[in-house]
Amino acid sequence: MKREERQQSIVNLLVEHKSVDLDDLADRFAVSKMTIHRDLDDLEQSGVLRKIRGGATIDAGMQFESDFRIRERQGHEAKVSMARRALELVEPGMTVMVNDGSMAAVLGEMLLQKRPLTLITNNAAIIERLKNESGITLIALGGIYSPKFNAFLGVVTEEALFRLRADIAFISTPAVSGTLAYHMDDNVVRAKRAMIASASKTCLLVNHQRIGHTALHVMADLADFDTIITDDTPEPAALKQLERANINLTIALNWETT
Repeated sequence: MKREERQQSIVNLLVEHKSVDLDDLADRFAVSKMTIHRDLDDLEQSGVLRKIRGGATIDAGMQFESDFRIRERQGHEAKVSMARRALELVEPGMTVMVNDGSMAAVLGEMLLQKRPLTLITNNAAIIERLKNESGITLIALGGIYSPKFNAFLGVVTEEALFRLRADIAFISTPAVSGTLAYHMDDNVVRAKRAMIASASKTCLLVNHQRIGHTALHVMADLADFDTIITDDTPEPAALKQLERANINLTIALNWETT
């Protein structure tokens, strides 16, 4: 098996199991542990995984978020559920901002149901999908392209956002703890904050499994958002924290079953 094929197989295993064991990989592919170490080093350098003792994981850490190519293959049903609920906040004729991320990419495609719209985004997956669609005035934010986040980021992106205004911005986050939303990348944080500042209303999208976790950078206070959507009810301790702070969650699963 060629190196590229072996590394793709490792990625497939990570999508399925979220973590891999060094010894198991060496046995599976009939190669040395040093070869697997090099494979994991390559994948870590490209932002696909995070090496841990004895293997690797794609679980987010304080300073790590897995590559967009991994995240777009995870939790599709939860993303669709949240996107459907978010879509209820959009009316034809609006100007809508959508940030980077695989969750946002699902919502971006669904926005076709609400055209005509003006859509402002730095999300390359959305730009590629909607660039030829009628009824969508697409404002693609420039900047430095990040393969890890499949998005355009940096000063150019932020300056463009400061000159734009939207009716609503949809912001996703990989971590919420207490009354704060977090992200592990400072360039992404600045772009999200610029979108929040440029929108009349804001909606936060977060998987319920990410509630109760932190990351390196504080992105925003939950009170900054008009709506917070999650796919399912979070753990009781995390939910109690939010209730004590009078933070209301819109739980997409409940909405779909009513």
